[in-house]
Amino acid sequence: MLRIAVDGAFTLRSYRRDDKQRLVTFANNEKVARNLRDGFPHPYTDETADQWLDTAIQHLSDSVFVIAEDDLLIGGIGYHPQEDVYRFSAEIGYWLGEPYWGRDIVTRCVGKLVDWIFTNTELTRLYAGVFSNNLASICVLEKNGFRLEGRLRQAVVKQGVVLDELRHALLRDEWIARKSG
Repeated sequence: MLRIAVDGAFTLRSYRRDDKQRLVTFANNEKVARNLRDGFPHPYTDETADQWLDTAIQHLSDSVFVIAEDDLLIGGIGYHPQEDVYRFSAEIGYWLGEPYWGRDIVTRCVGKLVDWIFTNTELTRLYAGVFSNNLASICVLEKNGFRLEGRLRQAVVKQGVVLDELRHALLRDEWIARKSG
């Protein structure tokens, strides 16, 4: 079971079956779901949680993690390595339960995940696609050195609203320069 200390009471750790109730509690929030792809449904039910935990525990345990406070789930974070000619790139994603918003928790967790990825894998590029109206997520990425690479105009339809997607990325070389500078 992977465990990455973030700071203080916060850690990134592997999913467990006993995360189910907190997962449903925090994920079943329209304010959380509106900033994520439709694969993260609303409502978020017990059945949804069971399906996710099966997948996370059996198939994704080395790339998706719980954001935990005092070892209790408060959100999720992960990376998804790409294939073929994109095999040295990975997409990152994250979400946090609403009671924990505004405390820079995700900013710190993304920083630790980036450090872990670039230290423990051969990946050379991390990226994230953010809906253009999600200013908090844009700030998380920028605080961690991700740079805006482009705007995919009218690329996303979420809850019937057409939005741009902003693509941010961080290269291993940029991460090394930030760490040594």
